[in-house]
Amino acid sequence: MFFASDNAGPAHPKVIEAIAQANTDHAPAYGADALMDEVRERIRTVFGAPEAAVYLVATGTAANSLLLATLSRPWETIFCTPMAHIHEDECNAPEFFTGGAKLTLVPDEDAKLTVPALRRAIEAEETRGVHGPQRGPVSLTQATEKGTVYTLAELRAIGALAREFGLPFHMDGARFANALVTLGCAAGEMTQGVGVDAVSFGGTKNGLMGVEACVIFDPARAQEFELRRKRGAHLFSKHRYLSAQMLAYLTDDLWLDMARAANARLARLVAGLRQVPDCRIEWEPGANLVFAHLPRRLHRRAFAAGAHYYLWGDDPDRGDPDEPILARFVCDWSLPESEIDRFLDILQA
Repeated sequence: MFFASDNAGPAHPKVIEAIAQANTDHAPAYGADALMDEVRERIRTVFGAPEAAVYLVATGTAANSLLLATLSRPWETIFCTPMAHIHEDECNAPEFFTGGAKLTLVPDEDAKLTVPALRRAIEAEETRGVHGPQRGPVSLTQATEKGTVYTLAELRAIGALAREFGLPFHMDGARFANALVTLGCAAGEMTQGVGVDAVSFGGTKNGLMGVEACVIFDPARAQEFELRRKRGAHLFSKHRYLSAQMLAYLTDDLWLDMARAANARLARLVAGLRQVPDCRIEWEPGANLVFAHLPRRLHRRAFAAGAHYYLWGDDPDRGDPDEPILARFVCDWSLPESEIDRFLDILQA
């Protein structure tokens, strides 16, 4: 009963097989392998962007930080929500890789940027001449860290606002596939179609061992990204092992199949949670994670039975047993439905 994180799930067997197949003979290093040539073309096809620059790195933090460094300058500020991964979970890596660009936190609704709040934040900058930060990229997470998903209309409105001020638009797509499955649209519709300039196309949370694609729709920015990746120590010499993972991911829509499986598992879990007395869903889930309040006594029961998940800001072993505590539950592609049902049975016992 493992609901702690989709990072903790296994890599898909087809991905492991692809790595093993790549582990023969010799291959050019540093991304010059033939597998990467195919990856590049497949990602361009997926996004409907034949001129896009495509690079691979091993972590989401590297993908976000290197892309934002390419899109911004040290004296600018990057607009994001307070719970954006680049703010809460990357140990100031974006600030480090950008050479000092700051983050401006924009009030959110359901963990999402809104146009009115973003406009106020943008207009508040560049008001002090050389004494204050200059306006920089807009960055959002799709799906968000709270499991909500931006609609295409919401993305278009944010993209239009970024263009109005001449600002780059970055998408952190650590759970890109999960959001795409929810919206039922094409990858290009959720990126280029709404004005996104660069996207961190995630794979690690969706069944890969460890690889993310950095997709830059303006090839003029490609050389700078390449130099930043090398200087930042994120250019793999034995790159073919990254390429092999991503190629397996994109073959026969494996990436979409795993996202559909994870989303379906989450929907099953949420349906069951709604039947648990005293359970309250915090944000309406749109992908493969959900936050829910449960009484402390139910958390104790679940943990005692072997469940794994994270609590937000409280100790389950101390205090009023009826006091609600917020928890996060995440489903990955591999989670058996039987484990979900067993967990729900424990809560409802």
